[in-house]
Amino acid sequence: WSPFVAAKGPPSPSSPEGAPRFLHGCVPLSHQVAGHMYGKDKVGILQHPDGTVLKQLQPPPRGPRELDFYSTVFAADCGDTVLLELRKYLPKYYGIWSPPTAPNDLYLKLEDVTHKFHKPCIMDVKIGQKSYDPFASSEKIEQQVSKYPLMEEIGFLVLGMRVYHTHSDSYETHNQHYGRSLTKETIKDGISKFFHNGFCLRKDAVAASIQKIEKILQWFENQKQLSFYASSLLFVYEGSSQPVAVKPSDRTLAGMFLSKGPLADTDVLEFNNNFRVLGAPANGTTVGKSLSKMYARHRRMHSKKPHSQVSLKAGSMEHDSGWKSMSQEHLNGNVLSQLETVLCHLPAGCQEMASVEVRMIDFAHVFPSNTVDEGYVYGLKHLMKVLRSLLDC
Repeated sequence: WSPFVAAKGPPSPSSPEGAPRFLHGCVPLSHQVAGHMYGKDKVGILQHPDGTVLKQLQPPPRGPRELDFYSTVFAADCGDTVLLELRKYLPKYYGIWSPPTAPNDLYLKLEDVTHKFHKPCIMDVKIGQKSYDPFASSEKIEQQVSKYPLMEEIGFLVLGMRVYHTHSDSYETHNQHYGRSLTKETIKDGISKFFHNGFCLRKDAVAASIQKIEKILQWFENQKQLSFYASSLLFVYEGSSQPVAVKPSDRTLAGMFLSKGPLADTDVLEFNNNFRVLGAPANGTTVGKSLSKMYARHRRMHSKKPHSQVSLKAGSMEHDSGWKSMSQEHLNGNVLSQLETVLCHLPAGCQEMASVEVRMIDFAHVFPSNTVDEGYVYGLKHLMKVLRSLLDC
């Protein structure tokens, strides 16, 4: 996840676990694997108790560009079938959030993809052959290429991972330096670390991840509207072997939103009294600018003023009902037979697909296009090839 700083004002008292508490029970995201982590003068993604995360808007042009991306894709009146399909592969977007003490500090309020997991294993992988956008300066290009010269050849970069080891009840973590050390010869072993729990290779999670990525690949091969740079895939699978019972009383904002559609104002206030449900803007600033207008504005290097008025309702959210049966899914090559082999060797009672999420994240460098995003497609295909090779291990 992209980095951001904390809202202004002193933090609230620490939580029982010792983690500093911020606005209304928010805490630094304990399982963040990329971007700025909690530390002196900076805080990573904030985790809200209602099942969402708060990501502070970055400075222009990156922040406004990402805001407009989410606002356009999740617009209530969106009728674009390409964007409606794209929603399935993103964290769900719940609008803009800001603290009452600092109304100009704007945060994207997003689904916490890890919320349903007991022991989430998480990996952040930057996708594409270029990690710089078409408007990057020569200095920026040189900087990005020098960070990982193999990006164009490999097509993806592991930014970080956190893996739960069952035998020791602990996590193994690797940061961006680990990912940059991987070569074409070692990338398979590097990725396999994410799916190894210290006891065995979780081939069920590998197979489920392939199935998720294939859907994203199909979307990219069929759209020519957008190009993505420096964007990532967030992988999450359940590291615990113990099933987690969901209490009926554990009703999150996200869960309510999915169960009955957009929330009423009273529901919002029940979960987060800092959510602002506002009408027409008072200063003429709007949120839902089109990507094309944003694109033109960024070309003119025009800074966008902070938004002061926003809308909560993001349109109808589509609920992912989970894995379909294997026979209903289209898989390339011999993956289907490989999956059957994997499932047959799982312990009795566990012969089902692993609980896995793969979502696209980080959209500060998304631009309108009229061609297939070949760089992203290349990265996805190579990543799937590496994952498939793990099923042969």
